Amino acid sequence: MIPKSIAFHHFGCKVNFAEASALSRQFQEKGFEIKDFHHPADVYVISTCVVTTVAEKKCRAAIRQAHKINPNARIAVIGCFSELKPGELSQMEGVDLVLGHTGKFGLLEEITRLYQPVGVPKAESDDHDYHGGVAHPAKAGRDAFIPSFSYGDRTRSFLKIQDGCDYYCTYCTIPLARGRSRSDTIENAVKSARELIANDIREIVLTGVNIGDFGKTTGESFIGLIRALDAVEGMNRIRISSIEPDLLTNDIIEFVAASEHFLPHFHLPLQSGCNKILKAMHRKYDRELYTSRVQKIRQLIPGACIAADVIVGFPGETDEDFTDTCEFLEKLEISYMHVFTYSKRDNTLAAKMDTPVPDKVKKERSKALHKLSDHKKQQFYLQNMGREVKVLFESDNSQGFMHGFTENYIRVKTEYQQEYVNQLIHGKLTNLDADGIYQIASLRLRGKK
Repeated sequence: MIPKSIAFHHFGCKVNFAEASALSRQFQEKGFEIKDFHHPADVYVISTCVVTTVAEKKCRAAIRQAHKINPNARIAVIGCFSELKPGELSQMEGVDLVLGHTGKFGLLEEITRLYQPVGVPKAESDDHDYHGGVAHPAKAGRDAFIPSFSYGDRTRSFLKIQDGCDYYCTYCTIPLARGRSRSDTIENAVKSARELIANDIREIVLTGVNIGDFGKTTGESFIGLIRALDAVEGMNRIRISSIEPDLLTNDIIEFVAASEHFLPHFHLPLQSGCNKILKAMHRKYDRELYTSRVQKIRQLIPGACIAADVIVGFPGETDEDFTDTCEFLEKLEISYMHVFTYSKRDNTLAAKMDTPVPDKVKKERSKALHKLSDHKKQQFYLQNMGREVKVLFESDNSQGFMHGFTENYIRVKTEYQQEYVNQLIHGKLTNLDADGIYQIASLRLRGKK
């Protein structure tokens, strides 16, 4: 049987999404119909994550779900989970193909091979070294950088500029799954940005595992990249995703503050507000350096959105350590937090630490930080009431409303109007509803800018 349809489901980071989107386009270019993952398809592809045990459980559940929807379908499991535990995944019922981080970029060839009759020679790969938003897998090695980006499914595009990590934090398996830090070149990234603009993308989000490390393997730099992207003709909005505080230099903050295209939005992983725990995590900064980064942003861009990642329940985190973190976060001028509960990961240094925090305590600490985050987010939203903003609206239609984000990442909604989709609309933040979303009216369309 020749497969005619394929469904993708991704877990984890924006890098995973960019890669899965690029792979999806390859199949679409070959004539496959792209199906919703919850509907019957000939092939299911599950792009996996291993950041937490919860992520692994969700990946397994998705495999079982796909097999239940169509027991005769081929199931391919790709990505970080596949890289670290291929044997475990290959034993699951219905799984036909397990491809790790580098191997997944050969997905099209591998799926084609699965359907070739016995005795028929394997088809030769084409000569292209870049298609569908990803590099050709035949030219990719463990330490190669493989470009990818998303478009066609959102008004924003996630542009992968960097991969891998050399930090080896004691709780993290990403360096084991994705390898050493490496990045694209400025020339290639600019080429991708131009292609996205030509495809009517209004906002580009720079993504990677450790994007501040950009240029480490090419002799270039992140500040050089953002200067080049800022100068691309037709550029509308560029958003920087998560960047390590020790790599967020004053030069970068100052450039964003002066740029017409880079948005006032920073995502700075903190992980703990206690220096003792930061040291145990092998983080490359202390809370004093983190504070200085936040203060610099607030000094130059007062209305910027600043998000932080925080991990609760790291081995050895005492009640005093957690209180230290809470008091630090209460005073810190951030907009909200992503709160994660520590999850023991095999083959990490933290997994060998003999001072675990009880699950009940982890849950209590997580609840407390979620409450603090909600409070900070509400205050941030209220501080923006009355501001004139530009909103990029997406294509969703939820009970007659469409949604979008301001420059500084405040979520808004308005009554659905088709002509607003993928457009930058001017309006004023005046009405914050019970769900914490601004509803705005009297909108004005002023072209792409």
